[in-house]
Amino acid sequence: MASDETILSVEGLHVRFHTLDGIVDAVKGINMHVKAGETVAVVGESGSGKSQTMMAAMRLLASNGEATGTVAYRGANLLTLTKAELNEVRGRKITMIFQEPMTSLDPLYTIGNQLMEPIMRHRNVGAEEARREAIKMLKLVRIPEPERRMKSYPYEMSGGHRQRVMIAMAIANDPDLFLADEPSTALDVTIQAEILNLMADLRKRLGMSMIFITHDLNIVKRIADRVYVMRLGEHPYTKALLAAEPTGHKDPVPKTTPTMLAGTDMRVTFKVGGGLLAGEPIYLKAVDRVSVTLKRGQTIGIVGESGSGKSTLARALLKLLPSEGSIHFDGRHIEKLDPQAMRPLRKQLQIVFQDPFGSLSPRLTAGQIVTEGLLVHEPSISSRERDRRAAQAFTEVGLDPANRNRYPHEFSGGQRQRIAIARAIILKPKVVVLDEPTSALDRQVQKQIVELLRDLQKAHNLSYLFISHDLAVVRAMADHIMVMKDGRMVEQGSPEQIFDHPHEDYTKRLMAAAFVDHAEASA
Repeated sequence: MASDETILSVEGLHVRFHTLDGIVDAVKGINMHVKAGETVAVVGESGSGKSQTMMAAMRLLASNGEATGTVAYRGANLLTLTKAELNEVRGRKITMIFQEPMTSLDPLYTIGNQLMEPIMRHRNVGAEEARREAIKMLKLVRIPEPERRMKSYPYEMSGGHRQRVMIAMAIANDPDLFLADEPSTALDVTIQAEILNLMADLRKRLGMSMIFITHDLNIVKRIADRVYVMRLGEHPYTKALLAAEPTGHKDPVPKTTPTMLAGTDMRVTFKVGGGLLAGEPIYLKAVDRVSVTLKRGQTIGIVGESGSGKSTLARALLKLLPSEGSIHFDGRHIEKLDPQAMRPLRKQLQIVFQDPFGSLSPRLTAGQIVTEGLLVHEPSISSRERDRRAAQAFTEVGLDPANRNRYPHEFSGGQRQRIAIARAIILKPKVVVLDEPTSALDRQVQKQIVELLRDLQKAHNLSYLFISHDLAVVRAMADHIMVMKDGRMVEQGSPEQIFDHPHEDYTKRLMAAAFVDHAEASA
């Protein structure tokens, strides 16, 4: 239950970035407050300033950013505290989790070490007590086998489990205020529902306040006590955000259409553990005898829960990781080609990753990132021609070409994903793997991206493998759908068959988790 006590008050907050193109106003005079024990949602489209508002409050802006105004935590202005004073609050009294847990967790350290560090720092306790508390936190966020998971590295966990670890780190020191920046955006529908329920339960159990940043109004209805709506760095606008939803459908390609990419009896096995002191290794079948045929101009949607093997299958088909089975691309066998032999084909086989921030170099401008492939595959073209094609690609994905001299951190999550799409399409490939390409985007921008991908497909006769947990987007994009679970394909068919008349129990549960959850959110 929320009380009348205000623990965070934001007044006249402005956030500006100094860029090569001049000053960019990201947040323009925001006012908001949070009471003890309540959940406040901050919603808006990509680029509206939601995340930058919270980053400014936590003093985590990039070096070229500045914040003015007041962000008062229990009366103390966070913007004017010394570093020592700020560190007494940040990470202990106020904690934050981000949209992309993989980039927030250090790949070189175990989950246990990363959980224990803030406990020892803020509580001034020894390693053994910190270890007990870390295990307790993993149990609290419902991580199975917490003692064993203490020894795991981030890459050994699914996206849903990594996000649970981030939540465990955030609540380990019993915070007053918990900031969550799109914490469920990149998760499939069943895991998303679990994370939302977990956060609501933790808020009640621990008595903390929560600020939930999102572009998904269905989530807001489910979790928030009050809502602030942002657009272009300001309050408010709402109606357009409420109405947006990807629509339409893709017509199937003719049966006589030639095959562009095919995998037969695909298998991918990962070795987990083992070694001199680690005992016998465990072999995980990430993809277990799956076959797929992608025709020219076709879009195959691949759906399933986290850990089902969707992304692993796609990477195996592009020969980005070792696999067994037969792979055909554009009429030739490629499964036995070495990296050097594959290099000329890479231009034709592109991928857009789920995590746009992690896949974009922070040291390159957006324009340089988009033209990276041209330097490799078309080295003879002039720098002027590269820049012209970069500007054209920016326009195609709905970004202002004038912003191509900015760096990735100066863009929102949705804008970074558009940059990643531009980097792929500038090479005019034949096959594009789209791995959760709309997961970071609000519904309005999702509609635009879906329409953009359709237009690009028609213009260049592209073939797409479209991986997503967002079933509304899959239905709008795909003309054929594969459902995966535990590395196997359990069902496939047309969108009408999979969505309206699923045969397998797992497919029925997946559809129910997506659409019943939305119905509950609207209730």
